[in-house]
Amino acid sequence: MTDLYEKLARHLDNLPAGFPRTESGVEMRILKRLFSPEEAEVATLLTMMPEPVAGIAQRTGMDETILADRLADMAKKGLVFRVSRGEILLYSAAQFVIGIWEYHLNDLDEDLIRDVNEYMPTLLKKGLLATKTQQLRVVPVAKSVSAEMAIMPFEAAEEIINKQSKIVVSDCICRKEQKMIGKGCDKPKEVCLSFGAGAYYYEQNGLGREIDKAEALAILKKGVEAGLVLQPGNQQKSLNICMCCGCCCGVLKNLKKIDKPARVVHTNYYAEVDEEACIGCEACVDRCQMDAITVNEVARVELDRCIGCGLCVTDCPTEAMMLKQKAEEDRYTPPKSVFETYMNIAQERGLM
Repeated sequence: MTDLYEKLARHLDNLPAGFPRTESGVEMRILKRLFSPEEAEVATLLTMMPEPVAGIAQRTGMDETILADRLADMAKKGLVFRVSRGEILLYSAAQFVIGIWEYHLNDLDEDLIRDVNEYMPTLLKKGLLATKTQQLRVVPVAKSVSAEMAIMPFEAAEEIINKQSKIVVSDCICRKEQKMIGKGCDKPKEVCLSFGAGAYYYEQNGLGREIDKAEALAILKKGVEAGLVLQPGNQQKSLNICMCCGCCCGVLKNLKKIDKPARVVHTNYYAEVDEEACIGCEACVDRCQMDAITVNEVARVELDRCIGCGLCVTDCPTEAMMLKQKAEEDRYTPPKSVFETYMNIAQERGLM
């Protein structure tokens, strides 16, 4: 039985986002909570490329009928990913983050939450933040962007939403799980937006509800007003938009602990202060999720900590806070598709 979980851990670590090991073995406790031995074995058969059951059965030598039932059940449990092409169901491996963990939104328990919270710093340090290419990026809130800025469509959350034909909103797993263990904040919870194939998966698994563009834009506005950082998927055709806070979000919470978070976040902007206009009211300090701003008579921005979200700009009563674009040679262009994103990550981890 142990060998099956070791095999699954290695399999997950060979996916782009990784599944690094720890001295405590907390990652193995997580796998044993989530997967039965039979499910662990089946999960190791899948790749990141969606395949029909018949193809997987032929490739692995498993009985097609048994495999079809098991994969359908595992997809419902959030252990593998499922997408359809017409009448045909296709299955692929799910990474631990973003993936398996988020797919357990509706069946969290305190023991699992504590294990994942213990594991997350290792996962970020040795996995998610160990590569140049990240799964998420930061885009500025619209209100913080000046009219003269030439902002690309993939940098505007509103433009990302307006291009979608399928949108599902779900609760933020980070704020939900933190509340369950008596921590966290009271910022809006139903704010996570999924698009395309991911939206269908979330809807079919009861993880969220379908909404139209108007409601999605209203939710976006609500999130920004509450001071949430906008983090779409790191591709020009994003499959999701996360709205994150620095006290609950597994990514931002752990980013805050490093000295220079701005150096690992994909962002094309930074905040700047007009010292003559600043009255030292500290509204920007309260809005900043990265502890990048201090006030000593006037506000000052630590650029190595500023991730260019623009939240500080939106609450400044004297318009002293401004969002600036990075120099052209320092700007980041995300990969075109999620496939390209994961290919880049895999290459940077030496998996290809």
